[in-house]
Amino acid sequence: MPFLPGTDTDREEMLRAIGVSDLEALLANIPEELKLREGLPLPEPLSEVEVLSYLAKLAENNAQISSHTCFAGGGAYDHFIPSAVSTVVSRSEFLTAYTPYQAEVSQGTLQAIYEYQTMVARLFRMDVSNASMYDGASALAEAVRLAREVTRRNKVVVAGTINPSYRSVLRTVAGAGGLEFQNAKVTDGVTDISSARSLMNDEVAAIVVQHPNYYGCLEEVRELSNLAHEHGALFVGCVDPVSLGVLDPPGAYDADIAVGEGQSLGIPLSFGGPYLGLFCTTEKLVRRIPGRLAGMTVDKDGNRGFTLTLQTREQQIRRAKATSNICTNQGLMMLCSTVYMALMGKTGIREVARLTTQKTHYLADRISGLPGYELMFDKPYFREFVIKTPVAAGTLVETLADKGFLLGPAIPAPADHGLLVAVTEKRSRQEMDALVEALPRG
Repeated sequence: MPFLPGTDTDREEMLRAIGVSDLEALLANIPEELKLREGLPLPEPLSEVEVLSYLAKLAENNAQISSHTCFAGGGAYDHFIPSAVSTVVSRSEFLTAYTPYQAEVSQGTLQAIYEYQTMVARLFRMDVSNASMYDGASALAEAVRLAREVTRRNKVVVAGTINPSYRSVLRTVAGAGGLEFQNAKVTDGVTDISSARSLMNDEVAAIVVQHPNYYGCLEEVRELSNLAHEHGALFVGCVDPVSLGVLDPPGAYDADIAVGEGQSLGIPLSFGGPYLGLFCTTEKLVRRIPGRLAGMTVDKDGNRGFTLTLQTREQQIRRAKATSNICTNQGLMMLCSTVYMALMGKTGIREVARLTTQKTHYLADRISGLPGYELMFDKPYFREFVIKTPVAAGTLVETLADKGFLLGPAIPAPADHGLLVAVTEKRSRQEMDALVEALPRG
């Protein structure tokens, strides 16, 4: 986005419009001791062409996905995005702020939200989807808050295999509300059912499980869902939307709330975001679902129309009694995923998941056959797996980056020799074989 600085004349006109004589008068309410009175240590001024050249040189220091073969995972993935996605969302009718604060003014925006909700609800096989949230981590935190509101309980059993970044957000956001988190132990890369059972009582609001989990392993979600419901708690599933092309959706194992990160649905890798939070519930929880919800109706003439609905849960209506402090949605990212899902359809998403599964297992077999390497967990997995390495995993990540491969993150235990490797449908046999050849032998 270009930066066009204001001229001295522009500033004088703005000051006159505000009704002050100069900048000092504009800042009169700021205490003198807080004002900076000496000059900042800035370099000499540059012309526009010099600034652009300087910034271009700085940008060259950034690693580009296009210059590396990406096998990195841990929550964001290098899936193929059809060109039609960027073509459609770049149209002037769609290219708006990331979060449309006044969706009511545009029937097009509301229809896009409605179509998105419909596709996500069908993909998850859940009753209701909201209009999206900021990212998967914040969606999971909101799910825990909802579970507390519904059950009036303050304890949550959290699987130890959840993405560490998500766990951090859970502690920060949901923990601020007085929730107590109890961590179920991990056995061979999945949640220990006995550990989870030992933590359950009538004070637990929910069991929270990621499936596939942070290590790529598949959890015993049906057994954990039944365990939650036996104690009157909710079951919260954090799922990978692409995995639903080959795995049962959360609705099939009676999840009460299902969330996930939507980046893999047509959103490019981008230094941490912006991304997309998916959020679904059963119909009985619809009035407590956080964020926006678009509905379809008819006007007085019988014409179809779209509107935001059930806003009694929102902060601008209920204030301190609101279900959530999130009352908007990730509009542009939501649109990307809507176009992606519409283009791919059921068959396309199923094919992406199938190819991802086959290629992941091919690479895992190749790497685990090398001297000094072996799979850390003996469990079924999707898209990513943890490999035991003969050298420190962090060192291996740096070494391979110099050779043009992105891997990781490194898994701290045991002994810093665990490396997360992710494979998507984009990776070719030649790329996977090249990675195998680049790995140092034990």
